[in-house]
Amino acid sequence: MNSTKPQSRRDFLRSSLAAVVCTSGLVATGRAASAPAGTRRYLYVAVPGIRNYLERGGHGILVFDIDNNYAFVKRIGAKGLATDGTPANVKGIVASGVTGRVYVSSLRVLTCTDMNTDKILWEKEYEGGCDRMALSSDGKTMYLPGLEKDFWYVVNAMTGDIIKRIDVVASSHNTIYSLDDKHVFMAGLKSPMLRVADTSTHTIVKEVGPFSGAIRPFTVNGKGTIAYVNVNGCLGFEIGDVATGKKLHRVDVQGFKIGVPKRHGCPSHGIGLTPDEKELWVCDGPNQRLHIFDNTVMPPKQVASIEVRDDPGWLTFSLDGKVCYPSSGEVIDVATRKIVARLKDETGADVHSEKLVEVHFTNGKPSRNGDQFGIGRKV
Repeated sequence: MNSTKPQSRRDFLRSSLAAVVCTSGLVATGRAASAPAGTRRYLYVAVPGIRNYLERGGHGILVFDIDNNYAFVKRIGAKGLATDGTPANVKGIVASGVTGRVYVSSLRVLTCTDMNTDKILWEKEYEGGCDRMALSSDGKTMYLPGLEKDFWYVVNAMTGDIIKRIDVVASSHNTIYSLDDKHVFMAGLKSPMLRVADTSTHTIVKEVGPFSGAIRPFTVNGKGTIAYVNVNGCLGFEIGDVATGKKLHRVDVQGFKIGVPKRHGCPSHGIGLTPDEKELWVCDGPNQRLHIFDNTVMPPKQVASIEVRDDPGWLTFSLDGKVCYPSSGEVIDVATRKIVARLKDETGADVHSEKLVEVHFTNGKPSRNGDQFGIGRKV
């Protein structure tokens, strides 16, 4: 993958000097020691990724070079238009290092793009709209929620054809595939229950809850046995046991007032586990903070808070667990809890997005992908 603008010798020397000075940034964002030879890591960011705010990155898929301190690489063109012809709100993003495709859902349509060529392969409109979807590890099956409707579609991710519709009275919204591909977790805006589907039959086989309010963003551990959920009216999170279906704990953020969020109507809209599952990070929109919890104890214990530049409405982590990506556009070193970079587009404007995913390229071809959710990866 090549940048759209070659670097001059002067620019190269300037960036090299900056790299020497910004040693903390190098620790967090340099090439991963465990990455295979010939591998480059990129961040794919779909915009407008916060409502339809074009001033926060414009329209398309922005690609950033993780191994070059998150330098802007290129903008991939997108469709995903609203009925009036303007760019529609992006609702979700998933990618597959196996099939080499990246998918972006907007209010009405799902767009499939080939990451090898940056060409749109197909774009389909679905009755009831589209929300935040999930993709199987082989890249072939997708669970696509209708836009706050009472169903999820099971979709052939290669063609966009519908395999099945799963009816759930929930106002469908957020979706996570388990790491072993055996289950899909499904949460709706108007339900306190987290549903679990069996992917061999595409039927709901379990419910977790009820939680104290409707479920907003959520995450699960790598084994798929514990769910951590944001709920309406809670600055913090609740925890559910997937095996028993029971709510275990409620954890409220201490030392901060709930306040009134700018967006989402929920004080904590965004939650994620570090891949090693030692920490749980939670968004606090009204106070423009990320709150960090020690997840080696149960219930998790609040240990730190980080201020960010805007109300955070989402977060996820790099595959190696070294950095956190909040929707406010910072890159945060997990170990030091310091901001080490800020995403900017080709014009130098700040980029904010709740929809981003990490993709690795080996010898110029997609080879591995992360997830838009901060899911645990300890198995």
